[in-house]
Amino acid sequence: MTPNEDRRFPAALAAAMAVRLDCIGEDGVDFEPFAAFLPADETADWFRAWTGNRELSGDEFRVFGQDGTGGCVAFWLVRPGRALVEQPVVFLGSEGETGVIARNLGAFLWLLAGGFGPWEAATSYEPDWVPRTSLDLTAIAEQFAPDHRAPAAAVIEQAAREFPDFDDTILELCR
Repeated sequence: MTPNEDRRFPAALAAAMAVRLDCIGEDGVDFEPFAAFLPADETADWFRAWTGNRELSGDEFRVFGQDGTGGCVAFWLVRPGRALVEQPVVFLGSEGETGVIARNLGAFLWLLAGGFGPWEAATSYEPDWVPRTSLDLTAIAEQFAPDHRAPAAAVIEQAAREFPDFDDTILELCR
């Protein structure tokens, strides 16, 4: 993938993000999707500010949403030669939180269907929070990713197990 290639969402992500837009403020999930991926220059500005490292380009991320504090959710382009939808989904929080929250788009759809947003998947700051499943997001996950069906907790655990060094990888980039 190149930094300037098409920044429109894949159909499955676009469908899920449209549902999420309708849910903002109603379901207890702190996730605000964008209408399209951030442009390359905005991604670079964000990643440089987040890491404090002016030498980085942010080309390895496709940012598609944020939480209320400005923490970003993105595809992390870590699998060379693989399609965007096969790349892991990560969260980089405004207070330094990091985490791979889904192994790919299909898993991310099931995470959303299970009532989780990126912040909720990457943190445990709200111990009394209870996720509420979404019938609309479940329908989208069933349509686009029936072979990735899994409870949200399993999605999170599988992603963390596959990418155990993500936090260290990101911290090494920080200044």
